[in-house]
Amino acid sequence: MLTLVLAESSIERMPRQLHRHPSVVAQAKRRGKAPSSLILDRSYHHSGMRTLEDADSSIGRGKHGRPDIAFHVLLQALGCPLSREGLLRTHVHTSEDRGMEIDPTFSLHKNCDRLMGILEQLYEDQRVPLDGHPLLSIRQCALPELIRQLEPSMTLAFSTVGTLTSMRDACSHLVGTERSVALIGGFAHSHFDQSTLQLADRVFSIDREALDAWVVAARLIYEYECGLGLPEKRIRMP
Repeated sequence: MLTLVLAESSIERMPRQLHRHPSVVAQAKRRGKAPSSLILDRSYHHSGMRTLEDADSSIGRGKHGRPDIAFHVLLQALGCPLSREGLLRTHVHTSEDRGMEIDPTFSLHKNCDRLMGILEQLYEDQRVPLDGHPLLSIRQCALPELIRQLEPSMTLAFSTVGTLTSMRDACSHLVGTERSVALIGGFAHSHFDQSTLQLADRVFSIDREALDAWVVAARLIYEYECGLGLPEKRIRMP
């Protein structure tokens, strides 16, 4: 079993400082929502985020306003054969220490804007759907707490500061272990906090250049599938 954790992800509700910014007010009015309920998204709120970056340099570190990264990673994870075989679990951890658990049967719409609406509902109700079995749930949860609860036999983190190796060799550390956890950064231009790297048994870099999170996720999942012999097994299935 492999658990993919998209860690320190750039997902958060609209900061209070931007509730009255014209770009936020316009979007809230257009969608019939309160500014406070919107998800911060650089695609729509870039001008407002620039004002925050001037006041707080941490806003410019690349860990804010990029929910699209989680969207692209989830498309890879939820649609892959490994997930369909019940061998992949996916969690999203945010830079604000919120943990999201995604049910493997969750059907993610191929439009990123639809995910924004679901995230807004998730932050409001703590689960989606509100009744019945939750397909998504969210709670306050620091990353070390999440990793402890997963009880991994092996935890790998993927970062440009890690040991340079191929994804195939990295996955060899995961295949065959009972509970494998892989940490991939859910942010655009930054590095894992040192406290995150310390949660991993090994830290690897799979290329000499930084790769998008969804590229790393896709390669990880496929090499893990190959390590299990899953592609061949599925071809032989009646």
